Amino acid sequence: MAEIRSDPQAAGEATEAQISVHWREEEYYYPSARFVGQANLTDPSVIERFSEKHFPECFREYADLLTWDQYWHTTLDTSDPPFWKWFVGGKINASYNCVDRHLAKYKNKAALIFVPEPEDEATVSVTYRELYVRVNEFAALLRDFCGLKSGDRVTIHMPMVPELPVTMLACARLGIIHSVVFGGFSGEACGMRAADSGSRVLITMDGYYRNGKMIDHKTGADIALETAKQAGQQVDKVLVWRRHAGKSATVSPFVKDRDAWVDEILPNYRGQIVPPVPMDAEAPLFLMYTSGSTGKPKGCQHRTGGYLSYVAGTSKYIEDIHPEDVYWCMADIGWITGHSYIVYGPLSLAATSVLYEGVPTFPDAGRVWRIAERLDVNIFHTSPTAIRMLRKSGHDEPSKYNYHFKHMTTVGEPIEPEVWRWYHDTVGKGEAAIVDTWWQTENGGFLCSTKPAIDPMKPGSAGPGVPGIYPIIIDENNEPIAAGSGKAGNICIRNPWPGIMQTIWGDRDRFVSQYYAKYCKDRNSKDWHDWPYFAADGAVLAADGYFRILGRVDDVINVAGHRLGTKEIESACLTVPEVAEAAVVPVVDEIKGRVPEVYIALQPGIQASPAIVEKVNKAIEAMIGKIARPRRILIVPDMPKTRSGKLMRRVLAALSNNMSTGDITTLANPDIVEKVRELVQGKNAVTLADGPEDLKTFGTQE
Repeated sequence: MAEIRSDPQAAGEATEAQISVHWREEEYYYPSARFVGQANLTDPSVIERFSEKHFPECFREYADLLTWDQYWHTTLDTSDPPFWKWFVGGKINASYNCVDRHLAKYKNKAALIFVPEPEDEATVSVTYRELYVRVNEFAALLRDFCGLKSGDRVTIHMPMVPELPVTMLACARLGIIHSVVFGGFSGEACGMRAADSGSRVLITMDGYYRNGKMIDHKTGADIALETAKQAGQQVDKVLVWRRHAGKSATVSPFVKDRDAWVDEILPNYRGQIVPPVPMDAEAPLFLMYTSGSTGKPKGCQHRTGGYLSYVAGTSKYIEDIHPEDVYWCMADIGWITGHSYIVYGPLSLAATSVLYEGVPTFPDAGRVWRIAERLDVNIFHTSPTAIRMLRKSGHDEPSKYNYHFKHMTTVGEPIEPEVWRWYHDTVGKGEAAIVDTWWQTENGGFLCSTKPAIDPMKPGSAGPGVPGIYPIIIDENNEPIAAGSGKAGNICIRNPWPGIMQTIWGDRDRFVSQYYAKYCKDRNSKDWHDWPYFAADGAVLAADGYFRILGRVDDVINVAGHRLGTKEIESACLTVPEVAEAAVVPVVDEIKGRVPEVYIALQPGIQASPAIVEKVNKAIEAMIGKIARPRRILIVPDMPKTRSGKLMRRVLAALSNNMSTGDITTLANPDIVEKVRELVQGKNAVTLADGPEDLKTFGTQE
């Protein structure tokens, strides 16, 4: 197996885009004949059909999966770059496409299966007919009780319960723009987003289960409303869904004429049918705010026709979803993955989509696999973070349960090859095809991935661009970096696609400056070739055309002129069997500028020892070189994590550099921060209030 080696200094000064890469090219894995035999996409001519000479008309294939109220006259309008318009002149309704049109054939089939966190609480199936009734009734409530209409914005702050997709689809039915805020975010974060979007209505829930405890969620609404008010936005109504019929899970008082229990109002709209509003293809469907911890949150504005077409197409051909499949994406609907690949994509294809309320490892490491076995899940979709967590908490648990996945997805960050192999061999039992997908909140759907029945899999590599996506790696001089050169740079997408966001809500200038200005060849051009999309991720392109994503360019450590990707160092750490999790952060060094510092958490039952530290050191040196040798390797009891399970490298970087960690109240385990601080700094360390800008913002991307 060939090794990729890159030394920027050998060719002169390293540019910002060139990241030193030392990845070994991994072996291929091939999908089984059984998988290929049933797959939606097996015809290699898809590569030709979606090639550049057929762009943009190739995306008619995706749009034609949907039912349109009025067909479009222009597939792609480039008259106002980079504000691309898709399927211009078309009219469509997302709610109709996800619910109504399936009734004739699938009305008694489960659209959603809700699994509560308490195992003694019954699983709830919502058929397409039941979903139709519930969506219509709630749409009538939004229209008549709240006075909402097409173009209005609504902020939704809810956990993983069936009422969340019901609420989203009711909004879509009326053309109301929904802004779903991840349920684990604080009231302040919710209020900031409500203010930015100009929402007059907040929809929330009284409480939900997490780690065996009922969380009072409604209290966050009170904080959100005050935060929004301070930012100049008055929220007139708060609709509160009830987790348990006849009970209240909140101590928050209800304000007269503002707060209302949904179940007390909904009977007034029993049996009402709300005709779906034909929406312009370019009408906004939703806002999805990015969650970086610094600066004003960005409201990514997604269109109706193009977005729905793109998630339907990628759900069918990359996720391989059929109507008869039981599909479980273990993301949260509060993230773009949940919007695209729990709600809009699967439901547009008449799939059965599983929602799980709680923590994957509650009450024990077998919970996920018990759910998969009981529901006969055959498509599983989750993140490398969750995979590492499941591997750490129960390495051999999957083998105890009789489930069989035909297909598995990984999404959200690069996956280390060692973790990929565990996912394939242990979770997938060597049977499942895996797609390692790369994309972002701004993108709507997958950008890079193997086509599961056509392309071989390669651990750690996302694969080529998906059909109709033309990625390129560019250096700082706007020059492409050739495949197989061993040089990494900034991955960009050369062309528009239907799933790309329309703009940043209320901030066109920021949209252009953040995503297009860097590599734009001619600001006056209306030719899309002159407007490549800058993803702000580093990547390397192998000779076989597979892209390996190295992580955010913000998460690169410049060590004496060598720009080292943190993900590569973390991956080296995870080749040591005793290591369950690894996080790498930059530390200020007088000579080298920055040096890596490594945090590791061990597999259950493994005791910390100098021998493990030495093994990690040797693994880093063997796989990357002495340039990547860390200042320290710290064994910690756990890592600070967000509620969605992501490691908070920003907090660890602050601890390593004796800086303030900032607000940690929204962490899933804030108590761990002080334990790690004592380990890193000692009990009597002095914390600096500030530090270098690159350290303050390190690892802030979700």
